[in-house]
Amino acid sequence: MPLTPLNRLADLPAAQWDALVPAQQPFLSHAFLSTLEDSGSLGPNSGWRAEHLLWEENGKILAAIPGYRKRHSYGEYVFDQGWADACQRSGIAYYPKWLGAVPFSPVTGARLLGDESAAVSLLQALPNYLQENGLTGAHINFTDVRANRLIGAEPVWQHRQGLQYHWHNRGYRDFQDYLDALTSRKRKQFRKEREQVASQGIEFIWREGAQVTEAQWDFVYACYSNTYHIRGQSPYLTRDFFSLLAERMPEAIRVVMAQQNGRDVAMAFSLISGDTFYGRYWGCLAEFDRLHFETCFYQGMEYAIAHGLARFDAGAQGEHKLLRGFEPVITDSWHYLRHPGLRDAVEDFLVEERAGVQRWADEAREVLPYRHVPS
Repeated sequence: MPLTPLNRLADLPAAQWDALVPAQQPFLSHAFLSTLEDSGSLGPNSGWRAEHLLWEENGKILAAIPGYRKRHSYGEYVFDQGWADACQRSGIAYYPKWLGAVPFSPVTGARLLGDESAAVSLLQALPNYLQENGLTGAHINFTDVRANRLIGAEPVWQHRQGLQYHWHNRGYRDFQDYLDALTSRKRKQFRKEREQVASQGIEFIWREGAQVTEAQWDFVYACYSNTYHIRGQSPYLTRDFFSLLAERMPEAIRVVMAQQNGRDVAMAFSLISGDTFYGRYWGCLAEFDRLHFETCFYQGMEYAIAHGLARFDAGAQGEHKLLRGFEPVITDSWHYLRHPGLRDAVEDFLVEERAGVQRWADEAREVLPYRHVPS
């Protein structure tokens, strides 16, 4: 059968995988995905097992979907735990399932990689693959326009929508130019928040991946993991992930360190690619007034303006982003559930949920802080 699983991305040459990946998609690169595996961030004990699907013809890989066999729903950011709980109450197996996604990264992008005709063939062969391998269903998260078109043409898939908040650089000359686009009340609020941070003697240092030392990566990881520990959770990523990623794709990494009296007190870790700034992780080891907003949002905005980046994707959730100028963006995911009763119940839910997402997106635009709501 042309559809074959790949359980370790390092077993495939990087050039072969990356030839399938569209330009400016850092989260889909061999470097990023293999680092998740090689660093131990994924593996048997994590509940994530790499199961990338390849479509091969005449010994050549024509298409692929990055994928994972899952025994839970953590780290996906498209929340289906309610579906799993309903299945448990009804005696229906929900796991193991197959997930087409980038682990721990709620970033929209290509999911059906490579030749379009071959990608469709892979997609159409997926239901049989699931049945033969004891998988209850397939879920493909944060899909781009092409994937939406191709998956949407297959009637067995169910469409789900969600909401994120992205900031758009509309040609601002500097941060003051951005502030001038806001209502007077919000302009004063943002200035006051930034002044509160500066008054605590906090300064910011930006570094690219190759400029971060191992000692500084220790600090980055301590901050990152602390954001999970304070909620009583374990971090998804290992310490090795950061060092390995810095070796493999240093040009994409940006880290901003917040310093007080020359001592690092907080950090934000981001990636850049093309015209987009991707804010990923933040953390601090002590509490400072308004430091989160400055480190995670205002510093990223200022960096994007200074470097001509058009968009700031700050990740999942967070209505507090909306109040700081991040605009609502609809996200898409697709679900194939083998159990017919579950499929019918989910469809009724999704019809209502999609309508609710659209309503909230419309309402959210009305509370944006701009003097004139962007079109």
